[in-house]
Amino acid sequence: MGSGLSLDHVEAVRLEEVLAADFAEYRRKRLPLWSNPTPVPVPEGIAPWPHDPGPPFAQWPGLAAGMPVTSAGPTPEEAASGLLAELIQTRPYGLDFCRLLLVPAQRGSDALALIDWSAEAPLPLLCALLRSWEDRFGAQVVAVFGSEVYVSVARPPADTEQADQLALEHVLSTADNIVNDPPTPFPAYARQLVGRTSWSFWWD
Repeated sequence: MGSGLSLDHVEAVRLEEVLAADFAEYRRKRLPLWSNPTPVPVPEGIAPWPHDPGPPFAQWPGLAAGMPVTSAGPTPEEAASGLLAELIQTRPYGLDFCRLLLVPAQRGSDALALIDWSAEAPLPLLCALLRSWEDRFGAQVVAVFGSEVYVSVARPPADTEQADQLALEHVLSTADNIVNDPPTPFPAYARQLVGRTSWSFWWD
C-alpha cells in the first residue's frame, strides 16, 4: 500500500465531461459489434455468446437520477452491514486472508484513493463515480478482494430507464466483469440493477 492518491485528483475529475467523452469513444469502437447480430464462430460444443445490442443511447444520456432518502428504506450503514454479512456467508475462503482497515476518510467513497488501491482501474475516475453513487444511491464500499470491489446500495434504481443510465456508468468504469465477462448483453445487465442492493466490480 502506497502513500495514497491525493483527493485533489478525484476532485479534478469533471465526471459528466469525462463520461460523455468516454462513451463517444466506447460507442465508436463497439458499434460494429452492436449492429451485427451474427454470432461469432466458436468451436463445436461451445455455446455462442449472446448478441449484445449495446446501450440504448446514441449520445451520452447524463447521469442516472438518484433515489430519494426515505424512512422506509435501509440506511447506507444498514445496507453495508447486510452486504458484509452476505460476504461472510458466501466467501468464507476469501475472508481468511482479509483484514479490517480503518481509513481516515470523511466519506467511504474516498477509501480506495486514500489506501492507494492497486488495480487496473482508472482510480481517480472510479473514486469520482463512487462519490457520485454515494450521493445518488447511498452506495458504500464494503470490501476489496484483490482487484474486486464490493459496494452496498441503500437506494437502488427503481425503473428500467434509470437502470439503463446507471448500467452505462458501470460500463464506463472500465470494470472487466461488466457486460463483457461473463458476456451479458447490456439490456440484461441493466435489468439486474433494478432493486439490486449490491454491486461488484473487478479488473484484470
